[in-house]
Amino acid sequence: QVHLVESGGGLVQPGGSLRLSCVASGDAFRAYTMSWYRQAPGKERDLVASSDGGRTNYADSVKGRFTISRDNAKNTVYLQMNSLKLEDTAVYYCKAVSPFLRLQYWGQGTQVTVSS
Repeated sequence: QVHLVESGGGLVQPGGSLRLSCVASGDAFRAYTMSWYRQAPGKERDLVASSDGGRTNYADSVKGRFTISRDNAKNTVYLQMNSLKLEDTAVYYCKAVSPFLRLQYWGQGTQVTVSS
């Protein structure tokens, strides 16, 4: 069982920056695929970025603005969000996928609101 806790959300003006953090419990963090998803009101939950074995992947809408990184020693994955836009407003969720069995774990989410 993996427990995920996100933090770092908040209210920011367009063009601003935020850094989200997600701390995972348990062992073997470095072997997990870690991802950030987001869900805006009335919309589906969509993949924002993922990190797996040194490889990263981004949604087209955030390429060049968001960066996913991880500190395996701290069991933490980050999402640095720059040049934020109104349409980035959503609840952001951290997801962990275990190796081999591909079990999925979700955090509780953190609200990001971009508004002037």
